[in-house]
Amino acid sequence: MSVRESQHNAVVADDRRRLVQPWQDRFRDPSLTVLLVLEICTIFLAVPLAAKGLPTAQLVADTLVLAVIAIVVMLSLRWSAIILILPGLAAVIGSYVVSAEASPTSVIMLRRGGDILMFSALTWVVAHAVYAPGRITFRRLQGAIVMYLNFASIFAAAYGLIWELSPGAFANLIVQGGGPEEIGSMLYFSFTTLTTTGYGDIVAVDPFARSLANFESVLGQFFIAITVARLVTMELADRRQ
Repeated sequence: MSVRESQHNAVVADDRRRLVQPWQDRFRDPSLTVLLVLEICTIFLAVPLAAKGLPTAQLVADTLVLAVIAIVVMLSLRWSAIILILPGLAAVIGSYVVSAEASPTSVIMLRRGGDILMFSALTWVVAHAVYAPGRITFRRLQGAIVMYLNFASIFAAAYGLIWELSPGAFANLIVQGGGPEEIGSMLYFSFTTLTTTGYGDIVAVDPFARSLANFESVLGQFFIAITVARLVTMELADRRQ
């Protein structure tokens, strides 16, 4: 009886997936465009404005992040990705709930850990959409840019976590406390590392921070090379068919 029930549940799950899959395929490419616009607005507009002290900018940034998460949940059929998002979202929400009672270090650890989980899940979902079989469209290239921005956001959250645990981990960085200024500074350092620009105004001096910065710089170069090679190969294979 249990075998029959399991088979029935599997059939029901497959039927639901067949119903949902065409809808997701239809909106997958436009969603990649929306994700790119939201991330650009968050990273390059909302975060700097919040760092400058604009009161509503932080609220706008948080709203945009929630919108990104909602799109990821709609795009993904993989429960593993959604399950990865939920603890991250719970950690971020919990950091705001317990901020008045818990220590600042605990709050920032919750917030940065939640950011790492959420953006990792987002990168996972977008990677499946970008590298899925089929014709390579301009929107898939937009999805690749979304992944690149996500890497910078993940590493920025990790740098913020290191900075909170070891305040001397970065030279020439005076802001602290998990506020908008620290987020902006960590994003700035992450992007200069990912792109190997390296202005040198903020320098990693802690061994873990240096190791993470080295890994990010290598990842940035390999991501571009691997993504270009992968997309070209997929396009050629699609044309042969």
